[in-house]
Amino acid sequence: MSKLGENTVWLDCNVLQADGGTRTTAITGAYVALADALIWARKQRLIEQNPLTQALAAVSVGIVHGKALLDLDYAEVDMNVAMTSAGAFVELQGSAEGGTFTRPQLDKMLRAAYKGIRQLLSRQQTALAKTLRRKTK
Repeated sequence: MSKLGENTVWLDCNVLQADGGTRTTAITGAYVALADALIWARKQRLIEQNPLTQALAAVSVGIVHGKALLDLDYAEVDMNVAMTSAGAFVELQGSAEGGTFTRPQLDKMLRAAYKGIRQLLSRQQTALAKTLRRKTK
């Protein structure tokens, strides 16, 4: 955080319309907004180095009829998973809405979440690369 110097960054997320996964959508979008702001701050010479060391994305995952699915508005079991680009967990929050779940189902949800988060991280990187190209022209 010392790389931010005297600067403060505030991220305020409002998801205006969604069927599910508003928390995870806000987390994933907030990372892109933060990374974009830090690219701008670096270009403006407000900071010497970008303080971000890893990317962050999140998904909601659940079990419906025994199958692990992403971004649901209702599930028998529902869980939010936030992970860094290094594969470390930032948040695991789950509950059994319509019944209990087993360890194998938890493992299934974590595998699905990991795969979904990897896809989001890739899309974030693509979006930020486009932003970086635009800002350096």
